Amino acid sequence: MKYFAYSSNMSLLRLRQRVPSVEKVGVFVLKAHELRFHKIGKDGSGKCDAFRTNNIDDVVIGAIFEINEDEKEALDRAEGLGYGYGEKTVNVQNDAGDIFEVFTYCATKTDSSLQPFSWYLNHVVIGAKETNVPTQYLAVIESIECIEDPDKNRDSEQRAIYHLQSLQLGS
Repeated sequence: MKYFAYSSNMSLLRLRQRVPSVEKVGVFVLKAHELRFHKIGKDGSGKCDAFRTNNIDDVVIGAIFEINEDEKEALDRAEGLGYGYGEKTVNVQNDAGDIFEVFTYCATKTDSSLQPFSWYLNHVVIGAKETNVPTQYLAVIESIECIEDPDKNRDSEQRAIYHLQSLQLGS
């Protein structure tokens, strides 16, 4: 199955925790959508949404990943399908102009006053860098105002996957 990730799941380490079979296909653009951090998270913070604007100049840049069909249910659970995220089929395009029909998640419950926790924004930034999004797009993501998670354990757990990788690379 082809899945378009545009938020924290662009981080291969994060996504691989959810669907071990994942393989990156490449960088793609979803037109007439805008990246917003207004999805109401279970933790009360803002999460990403590819919000449909119908303005052809608006784009969300992300990655297509190939996942095994038998792992989709685990990804649905991790994403909260039916509890703030819905699923939709979208057409995304690569630099060569090839169009692919893929599935992605979209927010069903939003609040524009929300801000993401810093650890969540960190996942998105790391994933955007791994995906090689354009510098201007990355700058927009990095400029998002975020807040600190009052749950320090959750913050530490969310950042730990990158620390573990650093330790493994260093050994």
